[in-house]
Amino acid sequence: MRKIISKKEQGRKAKRNQWVVGIILVFLMLFSVVGYAFVGRDKEENSKVIYNEFEFIEQNGFWYTQIGNFEFVFDYNPDEVIEQNASLKKVNNYQDKPLYLSSENYKASSEIYNNLNRFVLRMQNACTEEQECEGDLPVKTCEDNFIIIKKTNETKLYQNESCVFIEGPEEELVELTDEFLFQILGIRE
Repeated sequence: MRKIISKKEQGRKAKRNQWVVGIILVFLMLFSVVGYAFVGRDKEENSKVIYNEFEFIEQNGFWYTQIGNFEFVFDYNPDEVIEQNASLKKVNNYQDKPLYLSSENYKASSEIYNNLNRFVLRMQNACTEEQECEGDLPVKTCEDNFIIIKKTNETKLYQNESCVFIEGPEEELVELTDEFLFQILGIRE
């Protein structure tokens, strides 16, 4: 059986419970604000990199930089990428021309698409003469603006006529693609 409690005692008990819940909520809010202040401050200090007068800001795991009126997005900043001594044509060589892409890595090809699509006439997947083409993809040669991203054991970034070859182990292809972009955009000289 339940004990009979007067209305006055029920009211007092309810008030006491409200005070306890209120005090707990105040402490919870206070500590969350203090915690956010410390965590937010550390993140701001570590999320900016200056490289050759270009400012890279990290947001949501990507690095953003502004060049002229354009914003570019990369998986890596230039300090995280091993510099490749490649002689590559600059981005103006791709301007208003079709760009063909053969890639064995979706993320690497997405980096190129996201950053160069605004400059080229159009981007299209294509095959090399050595590849067996699936579907209706055109076969292109080094006479066309053609970027070829291949998985290999050896890391290489080079240009032959109008072909750019980005080659390396699977886990390095996005990093090599960012290095290619840094070089053609003039971020890395």
